[in-house]
Amino acid sequence: MTDTESGYRQVPQTDKSDPVAGDQVSPTTESAKDGTKSPQPPADDIVCLKPKMSLLNGCTVIVGSIIGSGIFISPRGVLKETGSVGLSLVVWLACGIYSLIGAYCFAELGCLITKSGADYAYIMESFGPFLGFLRLWIECMIVRPCSQAIVAKTFAIYILKPFFHNCEPPELAIAYLAVVCIGILTFVNCWDVKWSTRVQDFFTYGKLLALGLIIGTGIIELAKGETQHFNFDGSETKITKIALSFYSGLFAYNGWNYLNFVIEELKDPHNNLPKAIFISLPLVTVVYVMTIVAFHTKLSVEELLASNAVAVTYTEKVWSLLAYMIPIFVAMSTFGGVNGILFTSSRLFYSGAEYHQMPQILSMIQTRHHTPVPAVIAMCLLSFIYLLFENIGKLMDLVGFATWLAIGIAVLCIPYLRWKRPDAPRPIKVPLIFPIIYIIATLFIITLPMVEEPEATGLGALIIATGVPVYLVFISWKNKPIWFQKMIFYLTGLLQKLFVVIPSEKAQDI
Repeated sequence: MTDTESGYRQVPQTDKSDPVAGDQVSPTTESAKDGTKSPQPPADDIVCLKPKMSLLNGCTVIVGSIIGSGIFISPRGVLKETGSVGLSLVVWLACGIYSLIGAYCFAELGCLITKSGADYAYIMESFGPFLGFLRLWIECMIVRPCSQAIVAKTFAIYILKPFFHNCEPPELAIAYLAVVCIGILTFVNCWDVKWSTRVQDFFTYGKLLALGLIIGTGIIELAKGETQHFNFDGSETKITKIALSFYSGLFAYNGWNYLNFVIEELKDPHNNLPKAIFISLPLVTVVYVMTIVAFHTKLSVEELLASNAVAVTYTEKVWSLLAYMIPIFVAMSTFGGVNGILFTSSRLFYSGAEYHQMPQILSMIQTRHHTPVPAVIAMCLLSFIYLLFENIGKLMDLVGFATWLAIGIAVLCIPYLRWKRPDAPRPIKVPLIFPIIYIIATLFIITLPMVEEPEATGLGALIIATGVPVYLVFISWKNKPIWFQKMIFYLTGLLQKLFVVIPSEKAQDI
């Protein structure tokens, strides 16, 4: 059966033997008949992911992806494990510095390996397909869709909060509204990259305004002398408990590496990626620390731990009118967070399919809108599945250590590639002390909680291990039955026609 007869084009088996410099597209191609050169189509006519994101868009992707529900959920978790306001502020600041160092390391990797997929692509290129697939498996099948479902549910809770002031909103209403949130943003991300970046820009400004109001009122309270809660009384002394507090803090900072996932769509990435990182991470760290300071101008340790909606509890004590506005602002914050997760996560599916570790349909681009429609829809459907679970947050806790382990391994790619490919062009070259510091800190974060909660760590490792048989059957096993190959061939063609998508033309000779 030819490509014409099947109704769709097969995904080309691209050569990835020299991925460090990125895929290079030849300006001309050989004619199959006479060996003459034929000119390549204009760049605008090529169906692929296109660089449409400016530096400002890059900053809003990072800030908008980080600031979602985390700053409104994590304060309880950090405070519970640290025991005091003073120590919790130290942890919040340390998490910001840790994230900035990680982002700085990722700036070198992002400019060295200019492929969508971030740490998955870096691990894949450095340590091979098996470790790469395990990272892809845990991130695509659990971490990303779980995160999106959690943030979408938080959006729904805060939207409904004004209508259920004295009680909790119904679970069914929360689930339906979360579905609507994800569904709308799926359409936006399928339609146009510019639409999704505009949504990200607008809601990033909204969430910064919300936090700015909280910080502003906090500064006023500080000026009034409301400092009685700022002390280290009751601080936790067990190092394992303090290490656990980093999981909650880092959950709030999660997203600092998301711009690397869409680096193929960033204009002038060698300049704009590091600039976006060094603008965004310090900004988020200052905003987070000042927000926690504001909360504790009015809330004691006991009051914050007892609150299910810390921002609302705080504003009720400061300004009743603001208490009615805050749920709207938090909903805006989480809506932008869902958009950031969906936008970047779909590129991870896309990258996995380009490496032939996911169904080939996920690497295809919509011919008119130049968006990875199948990958966006796949992320949407997985998130819908996780909305069916009541306690998806517990599942996220189980794989939290795996997330930071994978990012630590990605940072380990820096010294490895320095040794393996010393002459590769590096627009950014990070001093080795920074990846060393990051790797040591990662070992601290992932090993000490094993002592405190060995069962949770064991279950998390078991979840990761589920990727091994999947890899052996679907990736490692090459000679699959003919009937299976035909079925996949037919389904791929059917989905291509349904979504009007073709393989990215940047990865093949045109």
